This record gives sequence, structure tokens and C-alpha cells, in this order.
Amino acid sequence: MKPIIVLGALLASGAALAQTTQYPAGWGPNPQLPAPEKSLIPTVNVAPTDVWQGDEKPVAAAGFTVTAYARNLDHPRWLYVLPNGDVLVAETNAPPKPEDSKGVRGAIMKHMQKKAGAVTPPANRITLLRGVDANGVAQQRHVFLKNLNSPFGMVLVNKDFYVANSDAVMRFPYDEGKTSIGASGVKLMSLPAGPLNHHWTKNITASPDGKFLYMTVGSNSNVAENGIDKEEGRAAIWQLERATGKSRLFATGLRNPNGMAWEPKTKTLWTVVNERDELGNDLVPDYLTSVQDGGFYGWPYSWFGQHVDTRVKDQRPDLVAKAIVPDYALGGHTASLGLEFYTGKLFPASYHGGAFIGQHGSWNRKPHSGYKVVFVPFADGKPSGPPQDILTGFLSKDERAKGRPVGVAVASDGALLVADDVGNTIWRVAPAGK
Repeated sequence: MKPIIVLGALLASGAALAQTTQYPAGWGPNPQLPAPEKSLIPTVNVAPTDVWQGDEKPVAAAGFTVTAYARNLDHPRWLYVLPNGDVLVAETNAPPKPEDSKGVRGAIMKHMQKKAGAVTPPANRITLLRGVDANGVAQQRHVFLKNLNSPFGMVLVNKDFYVANSDAVMRFPYDEGKTSIGASGVKLMSLPAGPLNHHWTKNITASPDGKFLYMTVGSNSNVAENGIDKEEGRAAIWQLERATGKSRLFATGLRNPNGMAWEPKTKTLWTVVNERDELGNDLVPDYLTSVQDGGFYGWPYSWFGQHVDTRVKDQRPDLVAKAIVPDYALGGHTASLGLEFYTGKLFPASYHGGAFIGQHGSWNRKPHSGYKVVFVPFADGKPSGPPQDILTGFLSKDERAKGRPVGVAVASDGALLVADDVGNTIWRVAPAGK
């Protein structure tokens, strides 16, 4: 064939391939977004809990197996793997926040959370799991830290161990190999909290060079209905310089950011964000995005770029104009929380560098969404294809929640670990036969 014909054939085949790449509705870099739906009564569709019995477990993707790495935990939400391979689990739940339960909306929310298995006293501790036996089960379990205040995120920098409580960043001394920390922590920075502390989970990570810490703080409302003054310092990612203690807002307009991770190729910070409710089953999609220093991502004035939310009392067209469009939509009301890039070697090469995302599951959508762990492939530092289910089966056939995935982490041996806060279990996913 002549070169020009060969080139034309290659271009045509590439175009055809691009056209056949199908994303689920409400997913991907250019999601299909319907018109907003407004109703006096929002959709309420809570999956009641019916936790795992006996040897029941979720369903791993073809070619993988799942085992219970640790059972009988107390609302495990977040995971962190130490350099020596020890796995830390934040056993936690919401702190007292009396103003968040006021009024009809607050009463409804509390009832829904109770039905979903989310209203339990916080254990306020971090547990250490060590080793793994031939059956994929942790060989040791120890109380690593206790008497915390609704802890969530954790990160180690040299010999400094940092915990993001619901109201502060704490630092503790760490000795490698020790199974507990007895020393009192040092408070480095207050985080927005108080009696109204709607999105109470605070995550923390460190820059690759260890110079800075980054903390997520969710909003105090759905769309600032409590007043924009109640959102001071919230719906944002903060930066804290370790050497000086100086802090500043790094990115804003992020309704409820949770998982944070550094993309391994570009060393760029990425986060997953829970978006707003009550605009319909498919609005607004949660999302995965890179985080720009000084970037504004829309909340509460707009969603997914410049889609204006007319429910907000005081409009800000100046901010809407500069709202950054997120990189990748994750479906409406999926409650995407966990985020981890795969840097292990146990999984097939197609997973290397991609992102695992724990989706806690919807409470206000028919039918339900989320309740699974998905994988988003990456190439050249960006998402490169449709999502793939890696762990499902958290909802029974009659729409009852056997569990709800939250944090995800890559173990030192390359297996994927998943925190299930309703099932009180840490699941371990690995290729079959490994």
C-alpha cells in the first residue's frame, strides 16, 4: 500500500476506536449531564444494612480473589501502609455535632444514617495490622493509637506520624517496628469543626519531598444553605509547611474532598470529591481531579465547571467564570471516598499507575449507585479509559447493604486493601493464585 493510504487507514482505525470507547452515563472526562431536576421532596433511597454472615464476602473481578484480611473491627474507614508493611486502620465515626441534627432536614439525615449503619459511637483509635498468612489474613493486631477525636487521615514523614482528627492536625513520634504509640500528640493546626461539622472527615497526605502536608475539609452543607459564613475555610484542601507551621488554602470550591494521592508519573496531587445533592438521580456526579495550586472548582456557585447552581442565595459569576472543570466524573451520588494509585507489582501491567477508588454508595438515588471499588486506568498522568469494577457485591439482590467500601490502600506485597465500615472488615484483593 502507498504510505498515504496506510496513514489514512491508521487514522481511520484510531478514530473508530475512539468512537467505540464507551463510558457509562455520568462518567469520564466528558460526562453526559442531564438537566437539573427540582422537587419539593428529595429522593431518599437508603440501603438498609444486612451485614456479611459467616464466610460471605464481596465479589472480585475476573482473575482476582478476595479474602477477609481482618474482621470484627469497629467502623474501619481509612487505611495507611507504613514503610515496614504494617497496615494502619482508622476505626472511627462522626464526633458530636449537635447543630447538624437540628430541624426537619437534620432529623431526616440522622434517621437515614442510622438506617445505613452509620450511627455508632466512634472508637477513636488507630489499629495496627501486621503480616499476612497463607489465607490472606493479618497475623497480628494491636492498638496503635487511642483516645483520638474522630481520626481519619494518616501519614508518616520520617519519624513524624501525623493524624487528621475531625478538628486538628496532630503529630506523634514514630519508632519503626513498635506496635503502639504511648506519647501524647502535639497539635499543629486547628481544622474547621465545631457544633456544626457536617462533613467531619479530614484526610491528610504529604508532598513527595515531605516539605508540606495537605488536608481535606468538606463543606458544612449541601449548597451553603446554612450561610456562606459557615463555610469559612471549608470545601477546600489546605497546605501546611512542616518546617514553619505556616498554613494556607491550596484549592477551594471542592464540596467534600476525601481521598488524596500523588499521581506516580507527574507527581501531581489528585483528589476525589463528593458533589452536591437534590438535583436528580444523575446530578451532580462525584469526580476525580488533579488539584491546581490556587484552583477553584465551583462549589457552591457552580458544578462541573460553569453549570450555575441557582439555589445559592448570593451568586458569584466572577468565581463561576474561573471554575475548573474536573478531570473525570465518577457517577451521580456514588459517594466516592477512597483513592490510591497502584504502584505495586502484584497486579497485571494494565493496572500499573492507575487509580483505585472506593465508592461508599448512594442514599438519595434510584436505583442505588456506588457500593463498589472501581479502577480508572491512567496513561501519561491522565485518566485513559472507562472505569472497571474491581470489587462489587456489597449490595444484595434485595438492595440491602452487606457492606460499604471506603478507604483503599496498596499493601507492601502489592495486594489491594479495602476498608468496609459497615461490614467492619478489611478486604484483601489479589490476582487469583497469589
